[in-house]
Amino acid sequence: MSTIEATRTLITPLAEPLTRRERVVLAELSEDVTLEEIAARLWVSRNTVKSQVRSAYRKIGVSTRAEAVAWARAAGLS
Repeated sequence: MSTIEATRTLITPLAEPLTRRERVVLAELSEDVTLEEIAARLWVSRNTVKSQVRSAYRKIGVSTRAEAVAWARAAGLS
């Protein structure tokens, strides 16, 4: 996903808004850390982070970490 596509995605309202935790997890994905490290920072299990990541990906219409990071940057989350 290019930055232009990410920006275009932002212009279209999300069918479901991101939860506060989904926004936090998306911001964390932009750093060079594993899901385990994100989980430890947020005091939750790795499976909880995986579930939040999957939910956020579905809502913003991406399928990879790189696309999610581009979307998050365009949205000002990271």
